[in-house]
Amino acid sequence: MHAVLLAAGMGRRLDDITGGGPKCLLPFGKASLLERHLRRLTAAGIDRLTVVVGFEAMQIEQALGALVPEVAPEMTVTTAHNPAFRQGSAKSVLAAADVLAGGDEVLLMDADVLYDHRLLDTLLAADAADVLGMDRSVGADDAEAVKVCLDDERIVAFDKVLPADLAYDTIGESVGFFRLSPASAKALVRECERVGRADEDAPYEAALQRVMCADGAAFDPADLTGLPWIEIDYPVDAERAVRDILPQLQINHG
Repeated sequence: MHAVLLAAGMGRRLDDITGGGPKCLLPFGKASLLERHLRRLTAAGIDRLTVVVGFEAMQIEQALGALVPEVAPEMTVTTAHNPAFRQGSAKSVLAAADVLAGGDEVLLMDADVLYDHRLLDTLLAADAADVLGMDRSVGADDAEAVKVCLDDERIVAFDKVLPADLAYDTIGESVGFFRLSPASAKALVRECERVGRADEDAPYEAALQRVMCADGAAFDPADLTGLPWIEIDYPVDAERAVRDILPQLQINHG
């Protein structure tokens, strides 16, 4: 399995606490988000990682140069540069197209997530070839959440905004981590190319929704409800991460 960590975005909404630097270098406790990813992936047995960089790429590359020998010495870590990091995140997925189309299973991850180690363990332990991490504690009224809607356990929508007439029986929030079979990883590249041609600011979620909801798709919504995690988009998220999430990670060695 090859992990792909998306870390190219600008994160301007966090400038006051990042000083204009990359989100993944934000420290929580004694370790940055980037270091925590490296430690969690190493503990899970992942030995290949590609980090997609763009905004302040040199800062991330320098951090990797210092961190990898110390915390992930047996991991092969490379970077892929997204020169269009000011555009939609579909461009970041395309920057790692060689990895996604390379015939391996892929673990696709957003870099701006603070999470418990059990979240990753659960995702990797699932039996299905294609797995979506899902927190069912979030409802349709959360405007910021990327919603996952299921009808009879089949994914019928994956978006922040849902169609008014959508029929579903279960809803939750995407954690931003996905385990992709080689076929689905290749399909994601094709769909990112397609949505990118139509809209250069398209998020990769628009392409992933096409893959998940295609005829014959069989994504397993791995239930991560109750496990501590948070996506860091706003200063209030960072405050909650320190106040509520980090203490739980320390207790659970996460």
